[in-house]
Amino acid sequence: MAGGPAGALLLHGFTGSPASLRPLGEFLAASGVAVVCPLLPGHGTPHWIDLASATAHAWTQTADGGLDALAGCDPVAVVGLSMGAALAIELAARRPDRVHGVVLVNPYVRDPRLGGAGVVRLIVPSVKGIGNDIKKPGQDEIGNDRIPVRTLAQVHRLLRLTAEALPRIEAPLLLMASTEDHTVGDKNPPVVMQRIGSRQKELVPLTNSYHVATLDYDADVINQRTLAFIRSLPARAAG
Repeated sequence: MAGGPAGALLLHGFTGSPASLRPLGEFLAASGVAVVCPLLPGHGTPHWIDLASATAHAWTQTADGGLDALAGCDPVAVVGLSMGAALAIELAARRPDRVHGVVLVNPYVRDPRLGGAGVVRLIVPSVKGIGNDIKKPGQDEIGNDRIPVRTLAQVHRLLRLTAEALPRIEAPLLLMASTEDHTVGDKNPPVVMQRIGSRQKELVPLTNSYHVATLDYDADVINQRTLAFIRSLPARAAG
């Protein structure tokens, strides 16, 4: 018999918060899926400067803690939005025994602009925030309005880890990508689809949403497809 109920670890994006994934989490929970959605270090405070001390290592540790919190669940899927997708990929490659499926929404896994962040931070301490790229009016992912430039070097470090991890992924993949994304553009989904090691992988276009699609007009598509994907994963403890 199965080792437990299905579980889902939800990981939000850079400068965002769990609010961006709350509707999805509530939908999955109401459908019988155990849900964990941690707040990434440096995020969720009213002061953008708090993000300056955040590190890629702290973010990956937080993802580990969220996965450990689902220890009684089987199967487990990791769902990542934007930079949360990078964390999901890194985690799935490092802990394949516990990550049985990967769901990515508008993944942020590659950004050539970040290479000079270490130099720029000596000149400019912060830049404008990137949150709330949402087509649907009245939505708010509750993110930081400024970005400490020094933290971009940590994002760059995480993306390098993600690039190394992609070919090692064996778990099934569901990738949902907006056809119009003003935050990360359209280059990231093809990179994931081409480089990921998963044999089972599917790309679903989101035609009526911007970057934070989980709060946008295609939210129901994301909810339904994610639930169906999780339910399709076989339990590892069957016997």
